Amino acid sequence: MDAKISPLALPLPELPPLAGVRLGAAEAGIRYRNRTDLVLLELAPGTTAAGVFTTNRCPGAPVDWCRAALAGGRARAVVVNAGNANVFTGKAGRDTCAATAAAAAKLVGCPAKQVFVASTGVIGEVLPVDKLTAALPALHANLRDDGWEEAARGIMTTDTFPKAATRVATIGGVDVRITGIAKGSGMIAPDMATMLCFIATDAKIPAPALDKLLRRGVAGSFNATTVDSDTSTSDTVLLFATGQARHARVPAEGGRMLADFAAKLNEVLRDLALAVVRDGEGATKFVRIDVTGAVTARSAKRVAMAIANSPLVKTAIAGEDANWGRIVMAVGKAGEPADRDKLSIAVGGVWMAKDGGVVPGYDETPVVAHMKGREIGITVDLGLGRGSGTVWTCDLTHGYIDINGSYRS
Repeated sequence: MDAKISPLALPLPELPPLAGVRLGAAEAGIRYRNRTDLVLLELAPGTTAAGVFTTNRCPGAPVDWCRAALAGGRARAVVVNAGNANVFTGKAGRDTCAATAAAAAKLVGCPAKQVFVASTGVIGEVLPVDKLTAALPALHANLRDDGWEEAARGIMTTDTFPKAATRVATIGGVDVRITGIAKGSGMIAPDMATMLCFIATDAKIPAPALDKLLRRGVAGSFNATTVDSDTSTSDTVLLFATGQARHARVPAEGGRMLADFAAKLNEVLRDLALAVVRDGEGATKFVRIDVTGAVTARSAKRVAMAIANSPLVKTAIAGEDANWGRIVMAVGKAGEPADRDKLSIAVGGVWMAKDGGVVPGYDETPVVAHMKGREIGITVDLGLGRGSGTVWTCDLTHGYIDINGSYRS
């Protein structure tokens, strides 16, 4: 939070109220001083819920709590704290989740199992739940329907800017809104999720259909991004439908009537995921990697991810070095089908190598100019098939070491 705003930051969009959601942030003093660190969302009765979580085998207590809460398919509140991840805290962590949910449930007037909790911050320290629950009553009393920006700022840790996105979709000719906020900067790798993200819509969508939409949407967004290859213990993406919009009934399986909604939801997910990459710890370059000509789309994505996670590639980008040899290395180490003599590589739209060799008469000048920019594009064609995939990442600078070397101090 003390860091200079990322040079890749994008402005926060206008975030109008969304029917069925009131939210806000407060200072609970959990770890930070003189900033908000506790966020509460209150959702209308009947709100349906879906969620996707980290694949890390050592998840935090809040992840376990949310997974259990999702079984009911309903939500009335979300409590999020920053500064302490409530991970690797044993029984104390589980008790904290239960106490937090109970306190919020009493304020909102719902069962504790309809309260979702999420935490982000330092791992291995017991969360001071008394500070959290003591701050909830005043926070609840001051919730607003226009508190989206306040909430986006309240969930930040090493983030340098708040992240939010919104769209309007149609269901049966009726407009519905989709709005989301996210936090994330480091410990970001695509094993779903990649940070904390909370999305709401005023549409009325059954939980099974909502779940299907979310799982499909993350494949081309959060699961196609990486900052440092590390999968957090706390990653959570939650999607809520408050049911306040008056549109035709949506069947449990969803179907064609949700086509536009799905497209707009995917845009929101993409915006949020890419904002996280743009705020990568110490990042100065935003990088898009396109792989074509793979044997399958899955193979293409794995090759792209190998390039995106390579420290040698990422530091070359940071140093503005058009070192395509490092890209070749990353392709070869991915463990996917590749043929050195069919491989082609381009940077900034300029083909440097074709069919396993340097392009005759290759002029590095436009590539060098491209590398000096903020937005970097890398294209790799494997020449083996029709599979393609895209991954987004950032460069790796000394700033990443500075931030993480002093994170707990």
